[in-house]
Amino acid sequence: MTDTAIKVSLIFPNGDKYEGECRKSESGELVRSGTGKHTSASGIIYTGEWQEDKMLGKGTLQFPSGAVYEGEFKDNAYNGSGTYTFPDGSMYKGQFYNDRLEGEGTFTDTQGLRWTGDFHGEAAPGLKLLHNL
Repeated sequence: MTDTAIKVSLIFPNGDKYEGECRKSESGELVRSGTGKHTSASGIIYTGEWQEDKMLGKGTLQFPSGAVYEGEFKDNAYNGSGTYTFPDGSMYKGQFYNDRLEGEGTFTDTQGLRWTGDFHGEAAPGLKLLHNL
């Protein structure tokens, strides 16, 4: 991988678009590395950090449904700390692992009630309701 970033604006054969930084890989290919914005043909938008053609580091992923993930990525997946806002306005803020809610976090429902505890994918045994006093 070369250290020199090249600013590009690409349109892929499937209709996806990328604007941002690229670098040459060891094999001489131009790969997304640095910061950039990728817009899929289906309307999914990722803005953030890339390394060797993968979402890696901090970024924001917006879906046509209105759902948004903002936080850390590794190997094109939510990994680390982040906030996922669901289309209905409810929100989870906490830890993620391989695109799953995993670890300590807080879920805020559509009425503003906040639940905290350990999340494990779709299961969250022992959640506690936080009271606003």
